[in-house]
Formats: sequence, structure tokens, C-alpha cells
Amino acid sequence: MLGRAARLSSSSSSSSRRTRPARTAGAALTRVLDNGAATRSSSHWDDRRRYFASSPNTTPLVAALPLSRPYCAGNVVHRAAPSGRPFSVEAASAASAVQDDVDDGVDDVDDGPPPFVPTPERKYRYFQNPIIDPSTGVAVIRFDDPDKKYNTVNRYLRDEARTLWDDEIHANPEVASVVWTSGKEDGFIAGADIFDIKGVEDKSELIPFIEEWLAFFQRTKSAGKPMVCAIHGPALGGGLEWALWCDYRVCTDSPATKLGLPEVKLGLLPGFGGTQNLHPLVGLQGAMDMMLTGKDVRAKKAKKMGLVNAVVDPARLESVAVATARGLADGSIKTPKPKKKSWMNWAIEDTPVGRNAMWKKVEEMVAKNTGGNYPAPSAIIDCVKYGLDHPTGNDKYKFERESFAKLAATTESDALIGIFEGMTKMKKHDFSVDEGTMKKVENVCVMGAGLMGAGIAQVTAEKGYSVVLKDRNDEAVGRGLSYMDGNWSKKVKRRRMTPHKKNLASGAVVPLTDASPSLRRHMARTDLVIEAVFEDLELKRSIIADVEACTPDRTVFATNTSAIPISSIANGSSRPRNIVGMHYFSPVPSMPLLEIIPHGGTEDGGEGTCDEALAKAFEVGTKQGKTCVVVKDVPGFYVNRCLGPFLVEVSALIRDGAPLPLLDSAMKNFGMPVGPVTLADEVGIDVISKVATFLSSADLGVRMDGGDVSLMEGMIERGWLGKKSGKGFYTYPGQGKGKRGGSKKSIDPEVQKYIEEFSSMSPNLDLTEEEVRDRLVTRFVNEAVKCLEDSIVENPTAGDMGLVFGTGFAPFRGGPFRYVDAVGADAYAGRMTDLAERYGPQFEPCQLLRDYAKSGKKFHG
Repeated sequence: MLGRAARLSSSSSSSSRRTRPARTAGAALTRVLDNGAATRSSSHWDDRRRYFASSPNTTPLVAALPLSRPYCAGNVVHRAAPSGRPFSVEAASAASAVQDDVDDGVDDVDDGPPPFVPTPERKYRYFQNPIIDPSTGVAVIRFDDPDKKYNTVNRYLRDEARTLWDDEIHANPEVASVVWTSGKEDGFIAGADIFDIKGVEDKSELIPFIEEWLAFFQRTKSAGKPMVCAIHGPALGGGLEWALWCDYRVCTDSPATKLGLPEVKLGLLPGFGGTQNLHPLVGLQGAMDMMLTGKDVRAKKAKKMGLVNAVVDPARLESVAVATARGLADGSIKTPKPKKKSWMNWAIEDTPVGRNAMWKKVEEMVAKNTGGNYPAPSAIIDCVKYGLDHPTGNDKYKFERESFAKLAATTESDALIGIFEGMTKMKKHDFSVDEGTMKKVENVCVMGAGLMGAGIAQVTAEKGYSVVLKDRNDEAVGRGLSYMDGNWSKKVKRRRMTPHKKNLASGAVVPLTDASPSLRRHMARTDLVIEAVFEDLELKRSIIADVEACTPDRTVFATNTSAIPISSIANGSSRPRNIVGMHYFSPVPSMPLLEIIPHGGTEDGGEGTCDEALAKAFEVGTKQGKTCVVVKDVPGFYVNRCLGPFLVEVSALIRDGAPLPLLDSAMKNFGMPVGPVTLADEVGIDVISKVATFLSSADLGVRMDGGDVSLMEGMIERGWLGKKSGKGFYTYPGQGKGKRGGSKKSIDPEVQKYIEEFSSMSPNLDLTEEEVRDRLVTRFVNEAVKCLEDSIVENPTAGDMGLVFGTGFAPFRGGPFRYVDAVGADAYAGRMTDLAERYGPQFEPCQLLRDYAKSGKKFHG
């Protein structure tokens, strides 16, 4: 029902102005819910974490937080406003989002359909006039919303489609068959209108709404006129469900063509018959894989699995579709039957023993991947099972729409939709720039070819920029190039990148060193420099001086730092207004967040960051596929600042006798990807200690009290640096220098003794999981609210997006601000006040939280 929303192209994103067959049942199902593009293998993340822990210029914690994309966002498209201005929305899946250039905006009030005056040349708003050829008996109906690049489905389109069908197709003797296609150059239907869901307060009202859709589709089937769906570009959510009601599906082999049912990403399920109509075509295993992961399917795979019947060149799409429709009508082409199953798949899907084993495996994987926090996957399973038990009649569709309405009323769906909408808002900026005269960024220089620099260069080159990768010598640059080539080769191997695109990206990178004769020539045309060197203030300042000596005045200098104030780095610069912070999270190719930090001026009187510099940083970051959050130039910026009190509280809980496994399970059960103890080991105890110490001496005051970072200092002295050294809080057999592989982690007796000695300084409080969770989460959430109070983040949406995509804050909770809204500010402030009375003033709720508690306001009204 819902579909992948369009991702903004860089030009539109920054254009706002103020002004695989299986041998056994188990093996066959191991792929279910294993969305390779979204949930990385442990070895993948271990590699990234080791890189992270050995790099001095990285951001603490976030590298160890793999975000499961099916649960991080959703994909739908907003309907046009009554004025006719279309809305654009950003897709949750950063690797596979559709490029879109529609305008953006949000309409919170349904004022009816957009105004439209029919003319003989254009009788319908959402469709071109049908073309009926009496000689062939084929009617071609083209979806075409003139105000959007991609068509979307909404209640008004449904009503118009019903009128069109009844007036011109259903009883028309000249029409023997129908082709549904799109009048758009690069899109079929990108999804459904989220307002049709969000705008309904009583979600039970969605049941008759969806029933009307079913009535329309069944009326088209009742005419007995074969229907062919001709697909070019995205056919997602409601778009694919429309195609599933047709008798034959043809799609193009264009890279732009993708088919999918991503509703699970919004905590929902396919509501236009998708849970019932998909598996007869592609088999139960294939259908569950698509619906439970929400991932897209490309043309070649769609044909192989039986989702489409033919794949053609884009230029032949309509002619093939028309010829097929004519053949289906006159009997020269037989209505295709579902693809014949292999013996093994038949045994798995169509025998009682096989099917029971299949469902057992699927349900186990759902439980493992969701932790019981996401109801949509289980509801999808229930719908498919119900349909198998009730194969005839409409009861299966009734069960589906009732399940849809129940999911739409859940807090989990509301939170995921909130994240989705937040991503939409974060694709816009309000910097005062003239887009018509501001030179777009074309040439980017990345200074520093370490893991951060190479990662930045990789995502920049992939998006079409010309990139200079510079470091001090050939060896350093070579390591960076090797890192990028390795990543690209993996993407090609996993079919996430074509060899051609790999060659294009590789060819866009120019490796240079200090001794390169062409260095100055390249720098003279550089629009943006991104510095990613060691966290050394004087080194960064010297690089600025060198860059300013050989670049034009328009060149923006962005520093990637996790700690040093941007104003300090800019001090002494001849062009301080062009200096901005671009704080990437490691590993850069995988982490979706980018903090953009303007400075307010330097100690020597230099100007603060200008809006044009911010706009260019935003333009590049967005095109790189990042969710950009503009934050204030303060210690820790936003994400690390929120993590500071959280880290300190971990040491306080250990001191109070909380077992290490309890700390981890408390946060995992809350919804975090990993627990804090495992996280510290993955990132590195030395890195964690450095961050906690830095923030303890910053401006957070009492909010960094209550813990004892000497816990980590003692571990560093003993060489217990975490997974990279083979021992941290946990021991990792086979890990560490010169070792490979290993069994499961455990707590070493030596470490246990050290922990007991540390905690012996205080009485064992025998804390419950709930108490541990509350102490950790409140410190985290309160700091986020304090950041809003201090204008470190602009609004609750930015605050939610920053922590969801920067730390993995439980996506089904929507972020810290939506979490407080769900609990209630008064209840949450009361919880913190109780903790403050028991443990100290570090738990006192900040003033803004108190204010919201008193007024009863919500952060997201």
C-alpha cells in the first residue's frame, strides 16, 4: 500500500530558502529477514569497529551501532497541497532511495482534492485521457499527476480512477483489454499518500477506506478484460499492489525500475491485497522476504522469481504491453500461470511438514530481528497464514485491512512515521542564499586519506563529484585508495553497484600528495575542502592556512572533528566565514548522520560561518546520502554531548553493583542495537575514556557527575582496551593483535575481580533491569532535552533524527522527544525527580522538561 518515497536530488534538497534455491527448509529461510543492505553481518561491523578503534579522528560510540534499516524509517509520498504544490519525501533506505526532485512541504490539513478544471484535452487530474484503439481493442491508461515527478496514490486518485473505469472502460464494447502505465519519464507509482493514514484520528476508519480500494480493484477484474501493467521506474507499495491485480506485468530493464512492498518500514503492512496477492506469484519464501524486509527487487530478479512476466528495453515497453494485452484478449497469448516451483520449494511451501518448518523459521527470525518491539512483521505473517487458511472469498482481504488499521494505531507505527517525516524535514534548509547565483559544488578536496577521509572521499565520488584525495605521501594515499576500492569491490560482488559505476567512482578520485606538481592547479578549482586529519588543533589550523593560500575566495573549508570547537579551528583564518564543521560518523559509508556545525565568530574577531558555506555543506552532505543536522558549536556538539552523561552513568551503575550482562540486556531490551558494555568494548575503552574525560571537563556541570571514569583509566593501564586488544569488559578469544577468529565473549576472572574491587567502594544496590534502564535512559534523554533548551539543536525533530541515526536510539520509539511525548513529560520529569532524590542532582530534569511537564505540552504537537 505504502511505497518508497522519493529522495531529493541535491539540487532540490538544498533549494529551500527563507525567502537467493535452498537445500533444506532451514537453509531456504535463512535469507528471510536478512536484508543484506540494511543489517550488516557481524564480520562487516567488526571490521568497521576495528578500523574505528584504531583511528584517532573518529566519533565515539556510533560506529558500533548498526542500524537495521527496515525499522529505521519508512517510505511513502506526501500528496500535493490544495494549492497544487507537490510535496517531496526522503526514503529511509539510504542506499536504495528513489531520486526525486519534487518540491517539499507538509500539509497537516486535508482540505479536499486539489483544484482541477477538466478540459477536452485533459479530462482527469491524475490520468491522461485514455487512448482506445478500436482496431486492437486495447485501452492505454496512463497515470500522470502533472504536479509530481512520481505518481502517488491517494483517495482522490481512487475516486477518479473509478469514474474513468466506469465511464470509459467497463462497459465499452470497443475495449477488450487494458494497459496500465505511466506518463512519467522515470516513474510508475512511487507509493501511497501518508496523509490518508495520518489524517485519520480514529484508525478504525481506515477499514472502510481500504475496502473501497478493494471494491475498485475487484470491479476492474469483474469486467473480464485482461489487464497488463507496464512498469518503468519505481513500482512500490500501492504501486506494486496495483500491478498485482493485473493479469500480466511487463517492466523495463532500467536501473530506475524497482519493485517492492516497504510498508514494514513504517510499522505497517501492504493493505491493498498485497499480503494475499504476492505469494501466489513468487512463492511464500520470496513473498515473506520482500514483505518482512521491505527491500526492493530489480527487474532481472523480478522476472526470475515470477513477479513480472517480461523484461524489456524502455523504448519497447508500451508496444510490448499493448501487443500482450491484445494477445490476451484474442487468446493468442495465454494468461500466465504462477512460476512452477522447484521440488524443494514445493516441499517447503506446499506440504504440511515443510510449511510448519518454514513458519517456525520465519517466526524465529522475526523474533530475533525485532526483539518483540515491532508488531508489523508478525501481523504480516498472520495475514498470509489467514489467507492460506481462507483461500476463497473476501475474508482474507477483510482480515488484512483490519490488521492494517490496528497497526496504524500503534505507537510503533506512529514513531516510525515520525522518523520518516523527520527525514523529510531534514532535507530542507532555511539558509539565506540565492540559489540562482550561488555556485554549486562540483570539485571537492578531502585532506587526509585515513579511514575517515577515505570514507568521505568514497561517498563523495559515488555521487558524481570530482574528488581530490590528498595526504602527505604516496603510502598514505595508497591506503585510502585501497580502502575505497575494497568497499566498492564488495558492493559489486553483492550486486549493490555495477562494475561501470565502480569505474566511474574510482575514476572521479584524483590521488595527490604534498609533492604532486598538479596540486595547486587542482586546488585552484576546488569548491569545498573537507579536512579529516588527526584531532590536533595546530595541524588543522596549518592546513587551513595552506588551503587558503591556493584556493579561490569562494572555497568552503569544512573540518571533520568530534571535539575541537570550530571557532578555535577558524581562529587566525583569513576567511573564517567560509569555515564550517562537518562531523561525520564512522564508518562513513554506512552511518547516515552528518552534524553540520557553524561557528559564531573567532577570538580574533573573525566573522562566523556564512549561510552560503552552510548551504554548500548541506548540499554536499545531503547528496552524499546523509541526514544533516545543524548543531551549535559546543563541546561534544549534539550526539556526543548526549552520550556523555550516559557513559558516566555506566560507570556509576558498575560501582553500584550492576552486573555487566544486566547493563547490556537493559538497553537492548529498551531497543538499542547493542548494550553499553559491549559498545564500549567495540569502540575501545581508551576512546570511551577520552570522550568521558573531555566532557567531564566541559560545560555540562553536574550533569556529568555521579560516575567514576577512573574505572576505564585502570583498564587502560592494564591494556584492556576492548575487542581490539582481546580483552575489555569482556574477553574475546581469538581477538587482538596477531589473532584470528574466536568463540563467544565471556567475562575474564581477572576482569571480574577488578570490577568487584571497583564496586566494593559502594554498597551493592541489587538493581533491577528496570532501575538500570531508567538510570541510563533518563541521563541520555534529559541531555537531549537540555540541548534543545540551549538551542544546540533547532527543534525536537532534529533532536530525534540526530540520536536515532547517530546512536541507534530505539527507532520504534521515534527518538528521545517522541519517547517523552509517549510517556508524558509530567510522568518523565517525575521519574527523574525520584531518581534525583535517590541518587543525586545529576538526575534533576532540565528546566525545559519541567516546563513541558507543568504545561502538559508535547514536543511534537
